[in-house]
Amino acid sequence: MIPLHLGSLHPYEQALTFGLAFGPFLVLAVVIAVRRRADAAREAAAEHEEHHVPGGPAAERAHSADSPGPDAS
Repeated sequence: MIPLHLGSLHPYEQALTFGLAFGPFLVLAVVIAVRRRADAAREAAAEHEEHHVPGGPAAERAHSADSPGPDAS
């Protein structure tokens, strides 16, 4: 059906036509996938840093629970 609609094009002309018709959408899909993967990795790294910072609030709470305060003698 499509070859009849396009007329008598050579195979390379048909490939170029399909590439021009669908190529931008394929490129857009790849860009979106790569950006989403990069954003997810960045969010995961930020969450990991938030929970595992050596001087963060969680480390301070753990340190204060392990060592006696200045009152203990």
